[in-house]
Amino acid sequence: MIKANQPTAYRQLAALPWRDISVQHTTTSTGHGRRESRSIKTCGIADELGGIAFPHARLAIRVHRRRRQTGRRESRETVYAVTSLDAHQTTSADLATAIRGHWTVEALHHVRDVTFAEDTSTVHTGTAPRAMASLRNLAIGLLKTLEATNIAKTTRAIRDQPERALPLLGITNNPDTQET
Repeated sequence: MIKANQPTAYRQLAALPWRDISVQHTTTSTGHGRRESRSIKTCGIADELGGIAFPHARLAIRVHRRRRQTGRRESRETVYAVTSLDAHQTTSADLATAIRGHWTVEALHHVRDVTFAEDTSTVHTGTAPRAMASLRNLAIGLLKTLEATNIAKTTRAIRDQPERALPLLGITNNPDTQET
C-alpha cells in the first residue's frame, strides 16, 4: 500500500492516467455504524515507462474509498498499491480482496503502534525487536480473546492495576494459600 507518507512513490502512481481508466470493481459494505464503498482501477506498468519506484511492478492499483459514519460527513481517501502480477494473472476483485486483507494487517499495526508505541521503541538489536513484537501480539491476542472492545482502554486499566494481569493468563497469586 502506497500512501501519502511515501511522497515520491505516491506522486508517481498518482500521475498515471487514472481519469482515462474506468472503475473495474466496486464493493459496498455496511457495519460498525458506517457505510463504506471502495472502487478499484488498475493500470499496467510497461517496462519502458520508467520512473516507477518499484522495479518489478507490473500493475498499479488505485483504491478510492468513501466512508460515511452515522451522523457524520462523508470522508474520501485514495490509496495506491503495486503488484508484480500481470493483468492476466489476477482480477480486480481478487486485488480488492487482497487489499482489504492488508487493511486488517494495518489495523493490527495501528494498535501496536498507537497503544504499545512500537514505532518509538528503542529496542533495535539482535532478536529483541522480534521478541517485543511477539509479546505485543500476545497481549493483543489475549485481550481480543477475552473480547476486550477497546484494547487501549483495557491496557491502561491493567497498567494502572497490574495485579489484574496475572489472572488474565490463568495465574493466581494468593499468598494465603500454602502448598504442601
